[in-house]
Amino acid sequence: MAAPDPKSDKLEKPAKPAAPKPPNPESGKTVEEIIARVNNEIITRSEYDKARQTAEEDAKQECQNRCTPEQLQKDIEDRQKHTLRDLVDQSLLVQRGKDMGLSVEADVIKKLDSIRIENKLASMEELEKAVAGTGMNYEDFKNNIRNTLLTQKVIGNEVGSHINISDDEVNKYYEAHKSEFVGPEQVALREIVVSTEGKKPEELPDLKKKAETALKRVQDGEDFGEIAKRLSDGSTKAQGGFLGQYKHGELSKELEDKVFKMKRNELTDVMETKQGYLVLQVLEHYDEGIQSLSKVKGRIMDELYSAVQRAHGTGHARVSQDSARAELRRDQAGLSGYRGRRRHRDSGSERHAGSH
Repeated sequence: MAAPDPKSDKLEKPAKPAAPKPPNPESGKTVEEIIARVNNEIITRSEYDKARQTAEEDAKQECQNRCTPEQLQKDIEDRQKHTLRDLVDQSLLVQRGKDMGLSVEADVIKKLDSIRIENKLASMEELEKAVAGTGMNYEDFKNNIRNTLLTQKVIGNEVGSHINISDDEVNKYYEAHKSEFVGPEQVALREIVVSTEGKKPEELPDLKKKAETALKRVQDGEDFGEIAKRLSDGSTKAQGGFLGQYKHGELSKELEDKVFKMKRNELTDVMETKQGYLVLQVLEHYDEGIQSLSKVKGRIMDELYSAVQRAHGTGHARVSQDSARAELRRDQAGLSGYRGRRRHRDSGSERHAGSH
């Protein structure tokens, strides 16, 4: 499966695999051709090939029903021409983000949930199975998302401090794109769960007290997400209790009747369920129809910032690259003529391809 594209959350199956090759005398070893070094990181042939495939898929998606076959082919060639440069740029920006101590883990969870919703999957576990069904390792899938988001965050920090988005620009964008902000009534929810599964009856009062304490701490001003990470027993604790966005009919009637009457940031009381004691927070409540500017202003700001960042991002990476110890193993004929090093994953050793 191609690396996830921030513009699309669809999961797609990869092309049909090629026929198996004859046995290799070095079978049992996974050999990767290294085509570039960027400081202490490497870029492999398989990463390069996947990036080229992604570039082609992106071009097809963006050109759908809008381009002639000739225009599509030119767009694909233009994108693929800069594949290695773009991989080096991203590697530099990811390294910069790590050096800056930036974290995008919460954003990764939100992106995964967006993909889950787009593909009509009931849980993160189902998303993991769906990704595996396309032939991609789930951790690689998450890491692709993480690197994309970290790259965007670095550019945002480095370039965004010089970007000033006025209220007038936001208003103009909102008026011009109102049709994009039409949707059903939805609520975005976070949870704190104190599990009672397998517990003895005499333990329940203390467990309920734990849930009540968590609720009280949030009511007193502590961040819901941080309390969820510390005190929740739910599978969502790592993402600060974030459950996702729900439309009518996607929750139990009891919960739906309760949360759809609540406003943004409101909290439920401690509720008793079969799994344990539950506290919910309505992170956002979206009305049916065209969303108000106040509800979508954050999305609009992100889009306007991203548009400017995209214009500056490559240039910023090029400046970073000047100081990087990037060993690009390319000859004048291009990558097809390269005979570089190969990495043996089983031992971490390297040898020249020409010495096989």
